[in-house]
Amino acid sequence: MKKRIHEVELFMKYPNEVQQELLEKLINTAKNTEYGKRYDFKSIRNINQYKERVPLVSYEDIYVDVNRLMKGEQNILWPSEIRWFAKSSGTTNARSKFIPVSPEALEDCHFKGGKDMLSIYVNNFPETQLFSGKGLTIGGSQQVNQFDNKSNSYYGDVSAVIMKNLPFWAQMVRTPKLDIALMDEWEAKIEKMAVVTTTENVTSISGVPTWTIVLLQRILELTGKENILEVWPNLELFAHGAVAFEPYKEIFEGLIPSKEMHYLETYNASEGFFGIQDQTDSNEMLLMLDYGIFYEFIPMEEWGNKNAKTIGLEDIELGRNYAMVISTNAGLWRYMIGDTIKFTSTDPYRIKITGRTKHFINAFGEEMIIENAEQAITKACHVTGAKIDNFTAGPRYIAEGKRGAHEWIIEFKSEPDSLERFQQVLDETLREINSDYDAKRYRDIALEAPIIHSVSEGTFYNWMKKRGKLGGQNKVPRLSNNRVYLDDLLEVIEIMG
Repeated sequence: MKKRIHEVELFMKYPNEVQQELLEKLINTAKNTEYGKRYDFKSIRNINQYKERVPLVSYEDIYVDVNRLMKGEQNILWPSEIRWFAKSSGTTNARSKFIPVSPEALEDCHFKGGKDMLSIYVNNFPETQLFSGKGLTIGGSQQVNQFDNKSNSYYGDVSAVIMKNLPFWAQMVRTPKLDIALMDEWEAKIEKMAVVTTTENVTSISGVPTWTIVLLQRILELTGKENILEVWPNLELFAHGAVAFEPYKEIFEGLIPSKEMHYLETYNASEGFFGIQDQTDSNEMLLMLDYGIFYEFIPMEEWGNKNAKTIGLEDIELGRNYAMVISTNAGLWRYMIGDTIKFTSTDPYRIKITGRTKHFINAFGEEMIIENAEQAITKACHVTGAKIDNFTAGPRYIAEGKRGAHEWIIEFKSEPDSLERFQQVLDETLREINSDYDAKRYRDIALEAPIIHSVSEGTFYNWMKKRGKLGGQNKVPRLSNNRVYLDDLLEVIEIMG
C-alpha cells in the first residue's frame, strides 16, 4: 500500500506526462482493431491528430459495434477478448447501455480503484482496524446473466461484474456471500442481507447512500437495537458514491453515532473508476490518472455543439462545469459518458461531480444543475431541522394565468419545522448560487417560487419498484427538463392516497 501511494504521488506530480504516455499506449495497443484501422491509429503521432481523426461519440454512435461484441465477435474496439458487459442504469434512455469491460479494465481500473481506496484510507488512518473484520458490499440488484448460449458473453450492473470476478482472497474478506450479493430480487435480497450480516464483524460498508439506509434500518428493525454500532461495534468506514452524500449525512450520523466513523467518496461508474476522496477534511476527489483512462473535457457552454472542442488537463479552469470525455482500456474512444464535473484544484487535479448532461432544468433559461439542487436542499434541511429520504424536481410549464415554476417532490425522513420556511430557504439558496435562476425569479417575471409536494414514507421506493429500478446502482433522477418523472410520481402518490 505504501508503494502504491508513491505511484499516486507520481501522477499527482506529473499529470500531463502520465496522461500523454497513457494515450500513446492505448492507441498503440488498439491500432490493429477494426476501430483502430477505421481511424488509422497507426499514423496518429500526437493528441491533436487524435482529436482531429477520431470523432466524439455517445453510446448510440457505437451501439452497432458493442452489439457485435455482445454476440461474440472480437477485436472490434479493443484487442483483448471481451466477455463482460456492465449494464448501465441511471440513463434517461429507454434502452439499456451495455458497456464493454475488458480484462484490463477490470484489473487496471476497477480493481485498482478498490485497492487504491483502501491504500488512501490506510495512509490517512494508519491506526485503522479495518482488516480485522469484513467489508459489507451493497452491490448490484442484478444477477450476472448470459446474453445467449452461443456468445459466451455476460452482463450485470458494474458492481455485480466486479464481484463475480474478484479473486478468492477478496471474496473471503467481504460479506454477504455471492449467492445473496447477486440476488436480483431486491426486497428478498435486503431481507437476507440483513439477517446474514448481523452475525458478522463488519468494519466497512460500500454502497449507494439511499439503498444503504434501507438496509441499515431493516437491520435495526430485525435486531431491536438502537443504532448500528450495537450490531457492528467495529464499523469505521462507509465508502459511498453514485449520489451526493451531504443530504444524507445527518441520517447516517443518527444510525452510526460515532466520531470515529469515516466517510469516503468514490467516483466509480460502468465506464470506469475515476476518482477517490484523498483528504479527510474535504469531499473533493482526486482524479485518478493511471487507470488506463485518457481524459478530455467539453466546457458546458459548448455542450450540444457537434463541433465542440475538447480541452486537456493543462487548460482546465477552476469552478467551471465540464462534460467528461474518456478513452479507455476497454475500447471506448472519445466517449461522452454524460457526467458533468468541476475542478476544485489543479495541483493536484481534484474534482466534484456536478450532475449529468441530461439531468438539469433549463425550461426557462435558468440552467439549474444537480449540484445547485443538492446544495439548496442541504441548506433548507439544516435551517428547518429536516432530513430527507429522496427528492426529484422538474418544470411546471407556463400556462394561461400561470407563470413557470419548479415543482419538487420531497420525501422527508424528518419533516421541516415549517414547510413554508423550507421552501423559502430552498428558493433563496438557489438564487444565491445560480445567477440565471435568480434573474428568472426577479419579481416572479419568468419563474414563481418553487412548488413543494411533501410525500409519505415509501413513495419513492414504490415508484422505483414500479419502474423496475430497485436497488444497486439505480438512482432516483434528481432533475429533469420535462415532466415525465414528475407526472409518473404524482400518479403513484394518487394511487397511494
